[in-house]
Amino acid sequence: MDPDAVAKAFVEHYYTTFDANRHGLPNLYQEGSMLTFEGQKIQGSQNIVAKLTSLPFQQCQHSISTVDC
Repeated sequence: MDPDAVAKAFVEHYYTTFDANRHGLPNLYQEGSMLTFEGQKIQGSQNIVAKLTSLPFQQCQHSISTVDC
């Protein structure tokens, strides 16, 4: 399978899920995953999703223009 196609499909899936249902993101992270947000380091899928779902907006729409592999 083409790695660029896999990357593009993942990015599209991630941001579609983020925009529509951030509670659906845990399976895209591992316990060793790390998110840095405004200087705060957050580790683990449940902690990352808790942070993302606590952001002060309910709706978001990303527009993907490029994917770097």
